[in-house]
Amino acid sequence: MAAAVFRRAEGSSVTRFFQSSWFHSSPAPQQSGSPQRFFAPADGVMLPTGSFKDRVAFITGGGTGLGRAMTTTLSMLGAQCVIASRKLDVLQQTANEISSQTGNQVYAVQCDVRDPQAVSHCVDQMETMTGLPDVIINNAAGNFVCPSERLSPNGWKSITDIVLNGTAYITLELGKRLIKKQKGASFLAITTIYAESGSGFVVPSASAKAGVEALYKSLAAEWGRYGHRFNIIQPGPIRTKGAFSRLDPTGAFEKSMITRIPTGRLGTPEEIANLAAYISSDYATWMSGAVIRFDGGEYVSMAGEFNELKKVTPDQWDVMEAMIRSTKGS
Repeated sequence: MAAAVFRRAEGSSVTRFFQSSWFHSSPAPQQSGSPQRFFAPADGVMLPTGSFKDRVAFITGGGTGLGRAMTTTLSMLGAQCVIASRKLDVLQQTANEISSQTGNQVYAVQCDVRDPQAVSHCVDQMETMTGLPDVIINNAAGNFVCPSERLSPNGWKSITDIVLNGTAYITLELGKRLIKKQKGASFLAITTIYAESGSGFVVPSASAKAGVEALYKSLAAEWGRYGHRFNIIQPGPIRTKGAFSRLDPTGAFEKSMITRIPTGRLGTPEEIANLAAYISSDYATWMSGAVIRFDGGEYVSMAGEFNELKKVTPDQWDVMEAMIRSTKGS
């Protein structure tokens, strides 16, 4: 409907109105308050206590950021957690802190997900300590901003090895062992909203995350018969120290990010942790092959052709409406 109106108005005063500096320089209309007052994050754990009692959860990249938040929530819900990454000292400190907080054992296992032999050794260690997991969360990632004309083969390989190959090695190693033991499990991958759309300046990450999504959707179809579920969360911008230090090193982009998020704020690690726990729980056993966008509305805000009209003030809308109504012909 809107597109039809603008086509009919081509060459008219309405077109000249939209081309004028008045519209393009207009600030967003003043509102009675920030959208944040409607969309404040809830604190605390969502699921009932004991939802993961007698369950084992394995989380890659579990020492920091989103991985730490998801581990904390699962541990609070009763899971024995095994966290893995390259930095054993960071993992051990996190494991000790979460165990002290929740009263449940958290195990730290060093693993470079880029190395299939290291992955196999990691899973051997986990089997000895806890048995095979009921929940697998592929969260390990790497990313940096770079113009693609400056991107080196090593830069491309460093990201795709962690994100795509690492997820595949973990998933295939655990999946094969679970199938052999006739044990079901929930697999969850943490990707990003631009895995769907693509994005300049993070091309290795966009490509690798898209590959992870194809892997998980494919296995949801193939391995459901073995009792395995595969789901994906696409987070929007969430402030974590590691990610923001590489993607927004000056802090210049955070304010502009918030302005394009309809809910008016960044996400929190705890919100992702609650969603991940739900997807991985017995409350979601009919969910498989799902891709959940969790971004405060950012993706649809950027995608809509006319979404910038939110900058138009009520008085300007009055003028525009009168101009549109007065337009004659096709």
